[in-house]
Amino acid sequence: MRVDPSYVTNLVGSLDQAQASQQQLTAELSSGVSITALSQNPAASGENVLLLNQIQQDDSFTQSSSLVSGQLQVADSSLGSVVSQLTQAISLATSANNGTMNASDTRSIATQISGILNEVESLANTSYQGQYIFAGGQTSTTPFTTSTATLPAVTTYNGDQGVNYLETPNGQKIQLNVPGSQIFLGSGSNSVFAALNSLVADYSSGTVNTTQGVADTQALGTALNFVSQQRVSIDNSITQLTAASDAVTSDQTELTGAQTNLMQADVAQVSTQLSLAETQQTALEDVIAQLDAASNSLFSKLQ
Repeated sequence: MRVDPSYVTNLVGSLDQAQASQQQLTAELSSGVSITALSQNPAASGENVLLLNQIQQDDSFTQSSSLVSGQLQVADSSLGSVVSQLTQAISLATSANNGTMNASDTRSIATQISGILNEVESLANTSYQGQYIFAGGQTSTTPFTTSTATLPAVTTYNGDQGVNYLETPNGQKIQLNVPGSQIFLGSGSNSVFAALNSLVADYSSGTVNTTQGVADTQALGTALNFVSQQRVSIDNSITQLTAASDAVTSDQTELTGAQTNLMQADVAQVSTQLSLAETQQTALEDVIAQLDAASNSLFSKLQ
């Protein structure tokens, strides 16, 4: 019996392929991943890279939004407290302006409004995670300081006009802060601190100039309305951030599902393919063994 050498070579080559296929299928079952090398499916591997990049962008935004969400919430809460303090100051000033208080009561009003001034300044200097939230871009600088060298006292802004934004994965920009000068100093009658300092000066002597007191009280009312308007900007940012975060969370779920479908091995299909590969390997090994036995038998007869 003569065995064609090329036939044996082809059988060995087929056996090597069957063994390689078996190893690959076993690896897929073990890892649960259908693609373990770029060469197996270049198109799917490329798509997987794109999906991973988008998932990483979403993860980065989620982490950033979690941090800035806390800052915006603190800013909103602080401005809410400012509104309450200014409302109380207006009520006190209105009482002082009615002309029925004696000097002692009037000076008491001045003291109470001075306390409100200090509280508002403290709120305007609120920090979050070690950074002043109303200092614009100068987050390490205390935004407001008050000098009592003059009467009325003067409150100065030490920050800048910097505004920070967070960009969402789809390119939307969300404003993260409002500079303190815009909120508390405004322009002219919009200045919270100018109005408060003036009211303290109006009542500290115990004698009320009703005309001036009423004018300064009205100025504080205007400033209060302006603070409320600026607070709306913060509230809008919170709403936008919440909506963007929800959208990104939904997007992450879809992308993760797509990646899983792309990369996850079909266990039933792979198991069937592995069984076929094992059967093919066994059959090839039997044929090669028979050929080898036949060759040895022929050789022995020729001796």
